[in-house]
Amino acid sequence: MSEQAVPDQELRTEGERRAAQAVAAAGIPYERTRHGRVSSLAEAAAARGIAPQDLLKTLVVRRGEDDHVLVLVPGGRTIAWPRLRALLGVNRVSMPDAAAALAATGYERGTITPFGTTRPWPVVADERVRGHRVSVGGGGHGVGFTLDGDDLVRVLGATVADVTDPEG
Repeated sequence: MSEQAVPDQELRTEGERRAAQAVAAAGIPYERTRHGRVSSLAEAAAARGIAPQDLLKTLVVRRGEDDHVLVLVPGGRTIAWPRLRALLGVNRVSMPDAAAALAATGYERGTITPFGTTRPWPVVADERVRGHRVSVGGGGHGVGFTLDGDDLVRVLGATVADVTDPEG
């Protein structure tokens, strides 16, 4: 299903509007879902009808002063910091606090998506994103876009690499 036009009354926040416009402009098929706030990644995945490992967290990583990267991390996985640093060619990276992540993306934590950020940042996608349907945030709490992982990588111009490890 492709929702190329979402009624404005369904876009409850500025972040949702930006994200919806950006994913529609990408010209790829997607499904937009709204399920309300959830208390876990597993609940969000179930509400979107996908497996937890197919729900992608969009994490903001700071690699330098006013220099960020968005990292797409599948559910149940965590960033492998040494491999990410090697990929980025830096010795140190960090996770910004909530205020800095909002300033960098225009999205508050829990709503961050690679679509419609207020500034374009490079995207790194874990290699497990490719080859199947995945879901990313939709710019608001309880909103998501489910789409083909290969389309996601292509339209974002993402660098694909093995940058995660299993959680635990």
